[in-house]
Amino acid sequence: MEKKLGVFICWCGSNIASSVDVDKAAAEAAKLDGVVHAENYMYMCSDPGQQLVKDTITEKGLDGVVVACCSPRMHENTFRKAAGSVGLNSYLLEIANIREQCSWVHQNNKPLATAKAVSIIEGTLDKVKENLPLETITIDLTKRVCVVGGGIAGIMSALDLANAGYDVVIIEREPAIGGHMSQISQTFPYFHNVPELLKKKIDEVNAHPRIKVYVNSEVDVLDGYVGNFNVTIKTRPAFVDSAKCTACGKCLEVCPVKVDDEFNRGLSQRGAIFRYNQLETAKIPVLEQGDCLHFADSDSEDGGKCTACVDACPEDAIDLGTIRSLNEEFVGAIVMATGYDLYSPTNMPEYGAGKIPDVIDALAFERLLDPKGPTKGQVLRPSDGAVPKKVVFIQCVGSRDPERHKAYCSRACCMYTAKQARLYRQQVEEGTAYISYMDIRSDSKDFEEFVQKGMEEENLVYIRGRVAKVIEGDGCLQVFTSDTLSGRQVVIEADLVVLAMAMEPKAGIRELAKKMNVTIDGDAFLSETHIKLYPVESSTKGVYLAGCGQSPKDITDTVSQALATAGKIQTMFSNETLIADPLIAEVKDDVCSGCGICIEICPYGARLMNEFTRISDVNQAVCQGCGACIAACPNKACELINSTSRQFLRTIGDFASRSEAV
Repeated sequence: MEKKLGVFICWCGSNIASSVDVDKAAAEAAKLDGVVHAENYMYMCSDPGQQLVKDTITEKGLDGVVVACCSPRMHENTFRKAAGSVGLNSYLLEIANIREQCSWVHQNNKPLATAKAVSIIEGTLDKVKENLPLETITIDLTKRVCVVGGGIAGIMSALDLANAGYDVVIIEREPAIGGHMSQISQTFPYFHNVPELLKKKIDEVNAHPRIKVYVNSEVDVLDGYVGNFNVTIKTRPAFVDSAKCTACGKCLEVCPVKVDDEFNRGLSQRGAIFRYNQLETAKIPVLEQGDCLHFADSDSEDGGKCTACVDACPEDAIDLGTIRSLNEEFVGAIVMATGYDLYSPTNMPEYGAGKIPDVIDALAFERLLDPKGPTKGQVLRPSDGAVPKKVVFIQCVGSRDPERHKAYCSRACCMYTAKQARLYRQQVEEGTAYISYMDIRSDSKDFEEFVQKGMEEENLVYIRGRVAKVIEGDGCLQVFTSDTLSGRQVVIEADLVVLAMAMEPKAGIRELAKKMNVTIDGDAFLSETHIKLYPVESSTKGVYLAGCGQSPKDITDTVSQALATAGKIQTMFSNETLIADPLIAEVKDDVCSGCGICIEICPYGARLMNEFTRISDVNQAVCQGCGACIAACPNKACELINSTSRQFLRTIGDFASRSEAV
C-alpha cells in the first residue's frame, strides 16, 4: 500500500520566502506521488508550526512527512519529536534543506530557486518512501567521569560533577594540579589574588571523597564508547612516598643537579628533586627522572650511582627503584581540559628571545610579580637583578600573523598585558610602561574601563604598531617599532621587554586527540561539534571540551565553559540509560568478504571482525553514521540505514529529471 505523505514548507521569515515562491512550491508538491497534504507556514519550527504538523499527521493518517526548511542540523530533532508525540515513527520524517542548499544560493533567481526547492522536496519524498520505522538504541550508562587535565577548567568541572554526586577521576600530566593558573599572580580586571583563589579550589579537590587525582599521569589507551569508556592511565613514578615524606626539604639541599625551573620560566633553577610550585598543596617533592644523575648513563665520580637524596632523607621516603604504573578507570563521560602552552619565544629571533636575558614572556613576568616567585614579587631584570625603569610590553607576538606564525587572536593578551603593566607601574612609580599593540580587544564586562584606567591613572603609553626588532644596545635594549597613528618610526630604549606570546594547544595534543578519537582543527585545537549549537561537545559522543584546549580564552571564559560541560554531563547522567540514534551503518552478510578495510577506515573504532563468521560487525553504540565505511567498502557491503545507495540514486534521479533546477 502506498504511503500517505505530507509536505510542510517553512518560510523561515524571509530567509526562504524571499527567494522561493512558497505558494507555488506547495502547489507543485501537492501533485507529487503519494502526497495527500502540502502547505506552507511562516515559521514551521514555532509551537504553532509544530502543532500544525502534529494535527495534520493525526487527521490525515500520514505515513511519512517532509518538512522543507533549514539544515537538518538545526531542527530535525524538533520535528521528529513532534511527529513521534502523535504516533508517527520519528524516522519516517525527513528534512528537505531548501534554505542553505537553495534559497541562500539562488537569491537573485526566484523561478530557479522555486524549481530547485520542488526538486529537493521530491527527492526527499522518495527517500521517505523507503525509510524504515526504527527504534532508538539503548546503552548502559556508567555514571563516573574522567577529566583529562588538572588546570582550572579540569578542577571546576570536576568539582561541579563531584558536588552533584558523581565520582570523578582527574588525570594531570604535571606533578601537581593547578595548571598555568598556578603561575599567575593576580587577575584582571579586579586584581584578585590568584594563588589564594586557586588554593581553595585545589584544597576542595584534594578533600573531596568523590574525586581521585592522578598526577604525573596521562592517558595511555582509551577503549569503549559513550556511557562505557575504559581509560588506561600511565603514571610516571614520583619516587617520593607522600605517606612517609614530611616535606623537610633535606633532599632538596643535597641534590647536585641544577637545571632551569620550568615553573618559573627559567628565572630560577631547581634540582632533579624539587617542589613543583610554590602552592601549599605541592609541598611534597618530586623527582624528575630525566634530570637525575642516578638514572644517567654515566656514573658519579666515586664510581657509583648518585643517591644523595636517598641518603639525606630521614624518613626513608625516597625509593629510586619505583617503576611506572598502569591503572584502569571505567567512566561514562570524558572531559578534555588539556590547556595550552605559550608559543616558544625562540620562534621570534627578531626579538632576541632566548638569547637576550631581559626579553621574557608574559608568564615569566607573572612569576616576577608573584610574592612566592623567584624575586619575591619584585620586578627585577633577569640579567643583573636591577629594577627596570622602562618596560616595553609587546602584544600579538606570534598571533595574528598567518604568513609566519599563528593566524588567530589569542584573546587574553590585551587584558593581561594591561594588568601586568598596571601592576608594574604600581610597584615602580617612577617607571614607564610602553605597550606595543595592533588593536585593543577589551570586549567583556569592565574590560574597557580597566584598560582606560591604566592609561589615565598609571600613565601607560600605548603605541599602535608592530615591533620590527629588539637588539641589545649600550646598557639597554633598543626596541624598533612604528607608530601607525602618527606615521613615525620609533626607537624605545628599554630595560626589560615582555612578550605576549600566542597561546597554542598543549604539546602532544595531536597524539592524545588520536587516542581519544576527537578531531582537531588546523591549529591543533580540539574541535567542537557545532560552535553555536553544541559548543562543548566533541566529535565523539561522551567526550566533552573545556578550557583552552578548544581555543584561547581567559580564566572567566574557561570556568564558564567548564561549568557548561559539567552541566551537559549531568544532563546525560540524569537518565538511567542512554538513547542512541539508530541511523548507523549496517553490513550485508551475504556480500561482505571480510577484507577488513572498513575496520581500518572507521574513525570511531566502531567496526570489529567477527572471529567466527569472518564478517565485519558494527558496534551500534559507537557508530556515528559518518559513512566512511560505505565509501571505502570495495564490495558495497556497507550501507547506512535509511540512507541507502538505492535511496540516494532515486534522489539523484529526481534532480536529473528536473534539469532546469539543478
